[in-house]
This record gives sequence, structure tokens and C-alpha cells, in this order.
Amino acid sequence: MEILLVVRLCCNCTYALLYKPIDRVMRSTLVLHDLLKHTPADHPDYPLLQDALRISQNFLSSINEDIDPRRTAVTTPKGEARQLVKDGFLVEVSEGSRKLRHVFLFTDVLLCAKLKKTGVGKHQQYDCKWYVPLADLVFPAPEETEPCAQVHPIPDHELEDMKMKISVIKSEVQKEKAGKGQSRAIERLKKKMFENEFWLLLNSPTIPFRIHNRNGKSYLFLLSSDYERSEWREAIQKLQKKDLQAFVLSSVELQVLTGSCFKLRTVHNIPVTSNKDDDESPGLYGFLHVIVHSAKGFKQSANLYCTLEVDSFGYFVSKAKTRVFRDTAEPQWNEEFEIELEGSQSLRILCYEKCYDKTKVNKDNNEIVDKIMGKGQIQLDPQAVQTKNWHMDVIEMNGIKVEFSMKFTSRDMSLKRTPSKKQTGVFGVKISVVTKRERSKVPYIVRQCIEEVEKRGIEEVGIYRISGVATDIQALKAVFDANNKDILVMLSDMDINAIAGTLKLYFRELPEPLLTDRLYPAFMEGIALSDPAAKENCMMHLLRSLPDPNLITFLFLLEHLKRVAEKEPVNKMSLHNLATVFGPTLLRPSEGESKGHPTLASDIWSHDVMAQVQVLLYYLQHPPISFAELKRNTLYFSTDV
Repeated sequence: MEILLVVRLCCNCTYALLYKPIDRVMRSTLVLHDLLKHTPADHPDYPLLQDALRISQNFLSSINEDIDPRRTAVTTPKGEARQLVKDGFLVEVSEGSRKLRHVFLFTDVLLCAKLKKTGVGKHQQYDCKWYVPLADLVFPAPEETEPCAQVHPIPDHELEDMKMKISVIKSEVQKEKAGKGQSRAIERLKKKMFENEFWLLLNSPTIPFRIHNRNGKSYLFLLSSDYERSEWREAIQKLQKKDLQAFVLSSVELQVLTGSCFKLRTVHNIPVTSNKDDDESPGLYGFLHVIVHSAKGFKQSANLYCTLEVDSFGYFVSKAKTRVFRDTAEPQWNEEFEIELEGSQSLRILCYEKCYDKTKVNKDNNEIVDKIMGKGQIQLDPQAVQTKNWHMDVIEMNGIKVEFSMKFTSRDMSLKRTPSKKQTGVFGVKISVVTKRERSKVPYIVRQCIEEVEKRGIEEVGIYRISGVATDIQALKAVFDANNKDILVMLSDMDINAIAGTLKLYFRELPEPLLTDRLYPAFMEGIALSDPAAKENCMMHLLRSLPDPNLITFLFLLEHLKRVAEKEPVNKMSLHNLATVFGPTLLRPSEGESKGHPTLASDIWSHDVMAQVQVLLYYLQHPPISFAELKRNTLYFSTDV
């Protein structure tokens, strides 16, 4: 009897403490519903009854979330259902530093939240940093924005170094799994990879996305792609077309709304590869060849161009840009690009209208802002893409259709150097053969391309990094191979990125790398030395060991790249950027050694690339190196390596 009495008392206490208050709110809500039905809209108590009903409904909604996690979270001030439209992780500039936020766009409010740190086994929760009712939210025009708060950008070489570190850790994880290593070791590596990827995600975005509250408060996000900025802007502007009202959320309402975010969110994990399941696709490593053919569906003539983006290390990077097709509603670009993929899974195409109005300058980055006419994204299906034939497709964007073709070359295939069967040309022919035939110290193609880049491309943003049009590069290749008299005329008319691409292609197609197959192992050992004096002796000794045509051409290119890097504030190409572009091209051995598992091959490739980049960077950062001085010192050193 005593036990039964205790159980009854406990049940009564539970009913009194938990159910009764909820029951009371439910009854009050029904009463408020009836009162509103019979109260004239112009009665002074009508808005007060509306607010009371809204608070009651929001409270009950938060209680019911455990029963139905995807139900509408709360109601709006107008009594309508408030729904989550879009959410995602964005980098906010707050108090002079970068913070990763989870941003939630509801039908009437934008809420910026931070995921709270919770103990093991506890439910994750969000902490609201700020919110702006959409009725109060405005976008400043580019020319009206104030310059960004001073957030020191991370140097490109630090970002590239971090990518290499991540690739090395990925390789180590794969090796541990292949060798059935300890799960503890794998977890430790994954934790380190997450930390590095998180750092990269936080520090890589540079595109400003600013919003204002009509009350005067301004918020700044940094995005990695114009695509995301356009997506968020369009989603907000679409909702703002409705009849929205300004409001202020009470502390209880804000708590309920923030509490609903965890269950309503559609993006659950920070977008880094270490958060992916093991069975998810590792993405594609190699080169994607894309031809942008044409576009239709424009309502009026404009100056139009397209950009291409692919995902890399959790964020999207712009890789190529077509020329501007002027004053047309049906542009015909027919331009081919070669895009390097690093575990990529998606391709984006953005179509812009070129703006030549210098009054429309974005104060954040001092660049003229072009208008996005349309944008689209497709998944890179390994089965569909990895064929020798071109795969034609169409992307539809806001009524605009962009026609393009693509094919993929795996990294293993792209690593192979194939000597030319036609020894009368310059591509795929030994550098010693070319210089001897020309009676020159540096091949004519190298001298002419460098001269043209220094004449009109040294201040071009992304020179050597941005892809040139493949058809233009092939045309230049044919002209140089044939030793055509019209070379100089053609060079002066050609897009500068195509000329830069031709120079890169020449070095890439050499039957053996400029720094030779024989010396490659020694370069790898030399760059790994920790003692500065020993490294200096070794690296200079290796240069002396190169054949004269290779050495003179290398020093000629080296001085050119240093001059390009001097213009880094304008062209955004640092010594490290240039080393990343040219290192593998100048050092990669003739025979690709990456065999076996494709994922492992790509990661090992990245590990080798890191060393190749460091070799070239070493020489780029070195004081000027004189050929005569090197040769004078040959007397004191053995030439055997």
C-alpha cells in the first residue's frame, strides 16, 4: 500500500508540475482564438490579443518539436506559419575577426546563430548572435558600402600550405585504413584534418556580403563564391516581395525560435571533407576540359561573359572566365578551358553582364561590380565524365540556357610526358635539340611568351593561374611548331591568358622536365634538408649539374617570375602562387609513379607536389642567381650527384 501511495503521489506531482501548466496554456490559447474571432480589428485590445496568441502558439510549438521535428517552428507577428527557407554556414566578420556562424533564413526573419559547446551526450543548441526582420533588412548598393573592417587576409601561400597539409593527412589516413591500422590513430589523424580544414574554411573566403538593418546596424559576411552571395541575396529578396511587417521578438520568442533551429536545420555539418562518410565519393582528381559554347534566353542585348567554378577543400573556387561577348542577346563563345580538379564534385557556371560604369565600384575591394544574369550547378558524375569523348550538356538558369561540353582526364593520365614524333617542332622536343637548332641559349617560344606577358600581362589578375582558352593555346602551339612567320602578329592579338597558357604547356610537354629526371630524387632530398648551409650548398650544386640549355632557360624563367611577383598587389600572384603553378610543371618526372588505388594516387601526388612547389619557391626566394657565377664555382665542386 505504501509503495502504491508513493507512485500515486509521484504521478500527481508530475501531472501538477509538467502537464497542468501546458494544459493551462492550451486552454488559454483556445480562449484567445475565440476572443480574436469576436473582437473587431479596430478595437484597441485586438493587437494585444494577437501578441498574446502568438506567444502562446510559439510556446506550444516548441513543446511539440520533439514529437514532429520538421513541423513549422513558430508563427509570425501576422499569425502566419513561419517556415525555414534556407540555412548554411557562413563566415562573419565580428569585432575584427572571422567567426563561423550558422545562418537561418525564415519567411520573415534572418537569424545568425552560433553552435554552443556542449558536454558529451548532451543535445547541441544554438546561441542567437543577432536577428533582423526581413522588413527591416536592406542591401547597400556596391558604391554605397563602406570599406571592410580591417581583417587581415591570410597570405595565399599559407592557404596553399594548408591544402598540402590536408592532402598529406588524407594520404596517411588512407594508408592506415589500407594497412588496417589502429582506429585510435585514424581518429587522431581525422581530428587533425578537421582542425586544418576548419582553419581553411574560416580563412579562405574573401567576397564581401553585407546587409543592413534599417535601424543602422550593419553586418558583414565573407563568402568564397559570388554564387553563394547571389543565392542568399535572391532568397531574401524573393521573401521581401511579400507584405512583411517589422517586429521585435521578446526574449521568450527569441529563445523558442533559436531552439527550433537545431531541429529545423537542413545543413547539419560544417562543409569539410573530414565530416563526410567513408563511403561518400572522394571526388575527381585530374583535369576537366570544358567548352562553353553559347547562351540563349536574354531579353535584350548586353555585354556578356561566363565564369566557371569547381569545389575544392570544402569551398568553391573560380577557375576560368570567357571573353566578353559585346552587345548581343545570343553570345557564341566556343571557348575551351582546362580546369584542375582537387577532389571536386560539382561544376558551376555563372553568366554575367559586364559593367563598364566606373561609378559602380565596390568599396570593399575596389572592383567594378558586374551583374549576375544567371547561375547553375551540375554534379560531376565520375561515370559520365570519365570518357574519351566530349559530353554535351545544357545548364538552365533563370530562363537562360548555357550550352557546354566537357570531358575529364585523370591525374594519372595527365602526369605522362609524351615526346613528340615530329622533331622539327618545339613542343615535346628536348630543349637541347631546340636551342641547338635555333642557335639560341633560350628557346624562342619561351623568350617570346615571356616578353609578351611582361609587355601587357604582368598586371593581369591571376596571370598564369587563370586558364587561357584551350583553342587559342592550340592555335599558338601549331604556329610555334610550324615556325610560322606570323607568330609575332598573332601573339600581339592573342588574349594574354592564352599566351601564359602556351608557355606552361611548352614546359609541361617537354619529354623530360626542365630540371631533369636524373636530378629529381636529389632535388627531393635537397629540399628536405633542415640545415640552411647544407641546403644552400646542395641546391646550388644541383643547378650547376643541369645541362647548360636547361639551366639558362630556368634562370631566365626564374627572373621573369620574380618580376611578375613584384606586381602582386595588382595581379594577386605571389611567389608562392607562381611556385604552385610552375613547380610540378618544371620538376614532375617523365614516368608517373602513381599506381593502384585512385584516391591514394591523388593524395600521394599532392605529397609530391608539395616538395616540387617548395623546390621552385626556394629558388624564387633566393637572391639573384648568376649563370656565370654558378659556372665559376663548378671548379670547386664535383658534378656527380
